[in-house]
Amino acid sequence: MPSWNFLSNHGAVLVLVATEPSISANEIGNRLGITERPVRRIISELVDEGYLYRAREGRRNRYTVNRNLPIPGPVTRDIAVGDLLRILRLVEPTLRS
Repeated sequence: MPSWNFLSNHGAVLVLVATEPSISANEIGNRLGITERPVRRIISELVDEGYLYRAREGRRNRYTVNRNLPIPGPVTRDIAVGDLLRILRLVEPTLRS
C-alpha cells in the first residue's frame, strides 16, 4: 500500500460523515489517525462552507452532507460532492429530473 491517500483529511471526514451521520469527532480522528482537534476544525470548515449541516440530537451531533456543492479544486470544480460519493459507492444514486 502507498504511504499517501487519494483523499485529503477534509475529503475523508466528509466520506465518514456521509456513511455515518452520527459519528463523533473522536471516532473520526481514531479512524483517520489524527487527533480530535483537527477533526473539529475540519468539520467547522465544512459546515461554514455549506458542505455539511449540523444538528444536535441529544448530546451528539448529526451531520447531513450537501451533495450539490462542487468539490473544491481546479480539476474537480465541475464534480458535485454527491457524484464523488456515488463513485465511491457510499450513497444511493439520486434521480435527476
